[in-house]
Amino acid sequence: MPRSAVDEVTLIREDAHVVRSPRDLDPLLDRIGAARYVLIGEATHGTAEFYRWRAELTQRLIAERGFSFVAVEGDWPDCHRLHCCVAGAPGVPKDPWQVLWGFRRWPAWLWANEEVAEFARWLREFNRDGGHRPVGFHGLDVYSLWDSLRAVFAYLTEHAPDRIGPAREACRCFEPYGEDSRAYAWVTELVPENCRREVVRLLAELRADACRGGAPGLDRAFVARQNAEIVVGAERYYRELTQGGPRSWNVRDHHMTDTLTRLAEAYGPGAKAVVWAHNTHVGDARATDMAAAGMVNLGQLVRERHHADGVVTVGFGTYRGSVIASDHWGGPVRRLPVPEARQDSTEGLVHDAIPGHDSLFVFDDDSRWAEDVRGHRAIGVVYRADGYVPTALSARYDAFMHCDVTTAITPLHPGEPGGAEEQTYPSGL
Repeated sequence: MPRSAVDEVTLIREDAHVVRSPRDLDPLLDRIGAARYVLIGEATHGTAEFYRWRAELTQRLIAERGFSFVAVEGDWPDCHRLHCCVAGAPGVPKDPWQVLWGFRRWPAWLWANEEVAEFARWLREFNRDGGHRPVGFHGLDVYSLWDSLRAVFAYLTEHAPDRIGPAREACRCFEPYGEDSRAYAWVTELVPENCRREVVRLLAELRADACRGGAPGLDRAFVARQNAEIVVGAERYYRELTQGGPRSWNVRDHHMTDTLTRLAEAYGPGAKAVVWAHNTHVGDARATDMAAAGMVNLGQLVRERHHADGVVTVGFGTYRGSVIASDHWGGPVRRLPVPEARQDSTEGLVHDAIPGHDSLFVFDDDSRWAEDVRGHRAIGVVYRADGYVPTALSARYDAFMHCDVTTAITPLHPGEPGGAEEQTYPSGL
């Protein structure tokens, strides 16, 4: 028999932990225990409270539980520069703000914002204390085809000029498209020729040089191999993009999962990873309508691959506030309203139970209210305030953080420079 709204509110209140400071995250730390993979989401890409609580949890995992690296829904080349900064590598800016200012691909504000800069400064100081291997910061995403191809070419030019042939062939193959990924995708849709053979040869060349152990963020062979993996993944991603449907999404999330696995292996036995990405990537797709659409995601794949190592997923939500987003792909940055959540949604129900407070839920067998399927808000870089994903909350996540009233992040750039690598399915997540 369906539970009444009054019953639901009572169950939520009983299950909630009000959070006001990092120490209030203790129940979540207890749930994480010895898990080696902690995936932390966000219901939007532009909400300050999500970034701050995610950073607070990550700092505790690093300082108290010895986590090895942070892996984010960002480009490998950009994030590698930030990694070198926080790891104290020579020849790079000492202030993470300077590195983040250099992020240029739209949406640069996703990582080039004051909230990430604050966390990166903390991480650099933590690493400077010494006595431990530097904690890394790495990008998982597949978009950086052109930057990654240039990085591979530069690596082979310096370290293996006698084996640069495959890189030169790949550069020549992509050259006619002028670094326009959409042009490449549409041309390969119309004619059978594409650059797949060239990039596969390039990856085979780099895999032979891949680092075994060592510090992956600072080892040039590992970085070059990862850039080659991106070139292969991106070439396939853009070809699939023209088909519509879930295939390009699945290519992207498989790539992110593969990158996370490579990083964990390279950091060595016992390495622990924190992942930052949108709820749509972090929460298990099987607990949403994504599965029926033929989609998988990072959260599902990590649970499947690394269950024995311990995987904990944490989702976020908000009732109302403001957010940084754009009206269309590649558009200008805007501070936009997040209207009050639908009354029948997860966020609406939690607000009714605990209005005006941030609250944490760590799911167990008693979290019966979280078993039902309800709408769960999702806003990407493209603003769609009415976007809700049907979700069985306690199956999608192991824990959920609700920030009742939220505010937009503070981008470093006053506008939004650089080009955009279009993602069309689903929009902007």
